[in-house]
Amino acid sequence: KQFESVIHCEINEELSQITAHNFEQLGVNNCRFFVGDGIEFLKQSEEKFDCIYVDPSRRSEVKGKVFLMSDCLPNIPNNFDLLFSKANKIIMKTSPLIDFSQGLKELKLVKEIHVVALKNEVKELLWVFEKGHQDDVLIKTINLDEKGHQSFDFELEIESKSDCELSLPKQYLYEPNSAVMKSGGFNQVGIQSGVMKLHKHSHLYTSNELIDFPGRRFDINEMVSTSGKELKYRFKGKKANVTIRNYPQKVEVIRKSLKIKDGGEVYLFFTTIKNNEKVCLVCEKIN
Repeated sequence: KQFESVIHCEINEELSQITAHNFEQLGVNNCRFFVGDGIEFLKQSEEKFDCIYVDPSRRSEVKGKVFLMSDCLPNIPNNFDLLFSKANKIIMKTSPLIDFSQGLKELKLVKEIHVVALKNEVKELLWVFEKGHQDDVLIKTINLDEKGHQSFDFELEIESKSDCELSLPKQYLYEPNSAVMKSGGFNQVGIQSGVMKLHKHSHLYTSNELIDFPGRRFDINEMVSTSGKELKYRFKGKKANVTIRNYPQKVEVIRKSLKIKDGGEVYLFFTTIKNNEKVCLVCEKIN
């Protein structure tokens, strides 16, 4: 919708026909369709483009589901020179399973990485490449929800040089949404939001004043040590939502040992706090 004209390249003839039919039904009339290899199309084309958008196939006949850029079809790392000879900006969609650090090793001229989540489930990564780009990589996260969208951005190099202040649990608890968790911006999300982390590796945050945060917010009612017997009968047969963050036991093990049923209005966070103590934070969700 943002471009005057689009050339749609699809190697599968049936999929190309389906797309053409759908566009016609939707009244989209600025698109031309090419059935065949998009890389071959670019090799033969004399045109220059404002932007090239690529959605590589994530499966290999030999390897099955793939996690490396070079295993996708087309092989984007091997075709960068061709792509940049036709456009100054390239946008590529990849699976959320792709690791940032691995992707940055394989790719060059990365300007931005967008982490897109829908209802707290990461759906895709969008990599934006720009010819001549030499500055830091900007990470942009968004969690799309009918209740409202949450966004959070940071620069990758600044994150690597940051340290979020640690604190014991205060009045409120914050859990980042899945897009922020995928992005790895664990220090910057705390610093930019003005909250403190419970532990370097716990990725839960706290404050005495309630603030807007890209994730879920909770009121901490109580903190209980998990080293004693206090929890053994506390929630037996009761409903509670159990979450672990930097904690040695799995959720199902905790549920079974404490005989906790799933659901309800109570949220239990089993985690490690700054003094390395293992605790359970008994919370209520703030809408």
